[in-house]
Amino acid sequence: MAKVYFYYAAMNAGKSTVLLQSSYNYRERGMRTLLFTPAIDTRYGTGRIESRIGLHAGAIPLAATDNILALVRTEHGRTAVACVLIDECQFLTTEQVWQLSDIADTLDIPVLCYGLRTDFQGKLFPGSAALLGIADDLTELKTICHCGRKATMNLRVDAQGRGVREGAQVEIGGNDRYVAMCRRHFKDALAGRIIVKPDATPGTHGEVTAS
Repeated sequence: MAKVYFYYAAMNAGKSTVLLQSSYNYRERGMRTLLFTPAIDTRYGTGRIESRIGLHAGAIPLAATDNILALVRTEHGRTAVACVLIDECQFLTTEQVWQLSDIADTLDIPVLCYGLRTDFQGKLFPGSAALLGIADDLTELKTICHCGRKATMNLRVDAQGRGVREGAQVEIGGNDRYVAMCRRHFKDALAGRIIVKPDATPGTHGEVTAS
């Protein structure tokens, strides 16, 4: 029986890279995959998944009102789908996560979801909360803080590199706006004890200095 998998991590853990590699593994064996990404994420253009190491692929953009089960059922009816892969799944609605479970349970197609667990305030995203509740398999993809410890938090920074406490939960950005940190240094940044010099260069986390 097919399962729903949730691969979660902090920023810059290589989630999109793993997704694209998984899709490639299926396609290399002649199996069709469907890739989805939330339409709200336009960092690389609409309907595009791109990793920090240069891998990229087209994907079906998802609006919050889209029924993923209906989309997959239609595509599966045309040509068999071996796997469904979702990038930035934290932006899905709770209803859409349940639709993913229906894809696994009724169409018998495995669903691989990749995304953040928590936002810049350490709160669960709706999509991530739903996946933590109903996914069959949960796997953490690890990255590190500048101190070498495992990074579990996503710090949002302003133009001066100061940690941001308040704001909308969803604010699209990359290394110029977010830095993955361990919980200790996340707290230090919010308290103003350290400053992060944002760096928009792919694969870099920015320079961290004492305030």
